[in-house]
Amino acid sequence: MRCLTLPLLRKLLSLPAQCVPGRGTPSKGAVLSAKQLFLRQSCSAGPGLMTPTDMVNYWQKVFEINGIPEAQESSQYIVSFVLGAKTSLDCKSLRTPLTALQQEQIQQLSHKRLQRMPVQYVLGEWDFQELTLKMRPPVFIPRPETEELVSLVVEEEFQKCENSALCFPVPVPHPVILEIGCGSGAIALSLLCKLPQSRVIAMDKEEAAVDLTRENAYRLQLQERIHIIHQDVSHSSAKQLLLWGPIDVIVSNPPYVFHEDMASLDAEILCYEDLDALDGGDDGMRVIKTILALAPSLLKVSGSVFLEVDPRHPDMVEHWLQAHPELLLTLRAIHKDFCGKPRFLHIQKQSS
Repeated sequence: MRCLTLPLLRKLLSLPAQCVPGRGTPSKGAVLSAKQLFLRQSCSAGPGLMTPTDMVNYWQKVFEINGIPEAQESSQYIVSFVLGAKTSLDCKSLRTPLTALQQEQIQQLSHKRLQRMPVQYVLGEWDFQELTLKMRPPVFIPRPETEELVSLVVEEEFQKCENSALCFPVPVPHPVILEIGCGSGAIALSLLCKLPQSRVIAMDKEEAAVDLTRENAYRLQLQERIHIIHQDVSHSSAKQLLLWGPIDVIVSNPPYVFHEDMASLDAEILCYEDLDALDGGDDGMRVIKTILALAPSLLKVSGSVFLEVDPRHPDMVEHWLQAHPELLLTLRAIHKDFCGKPRFLHIQKQSS
């Protein structure tokens, strides 16, 4: 593959969109104009050379004209990744000419993004709660708001210790945690890091998810504190999951999208991610109900369930729990995400 020198870019930018390297299905009537895109920008590295800034600007415009969401962020992530940075580069790096190999790598990754592949899959890794985790399709990609779910569990565990301690020192939390639907292992592994005395049972019905969680656990050297189980919660019994005795916390980001809303999801999701990890059935509560029905036989008294849900679910879940008093579960708190939407539920088991 040829690297993008300025003369080649000038030639490319005068062609229709379908002629651009790495282009998928062209936007109707889209034309990449040198005046619109690249040539009105100055090349700080000199004639015939490309800098990271040039590449970010160029691919951002290509993404934009082809309708790729988050065009600027996608371009920045790809260029930074190739240069060994996480999300941004220092001023010196931005002005340093790219090698031919770096330009080729950027083009290859950008081609994948043009096919609407999520940038997490394009890069093959993503950061979550300060951990760098491997990512690959079709395993569900952890979303930023889910980091708040982890924080709520950690906060609750430390709060329980503080409430039970009448004298110094405050005991260290060492809960047994069950994660249902572990995906890449983002939640489970984050909790193991945040709660160093904890142990986690992580389960998922998809073999690809179980394999990826196991791979990430070994990469982070957390494999000794986690049981990873290939199992569908709908077909699980309490005996199968009580590997370390009664559970302190059940945590899950279950499938909660209303089935009627599935068709309106972004192309990145519909084409690449496991839709079973998203589709929650007609009311979005198919797996939520299964988890709550199983929870009483797993949890210690005063044990907790933390769920990420659709903003329409808090009232629905509360009414469902009231209709099933035999479960001895109470909706203790509703927490909002960073967009102000009711997103997280804290449900607690009461004594009989």
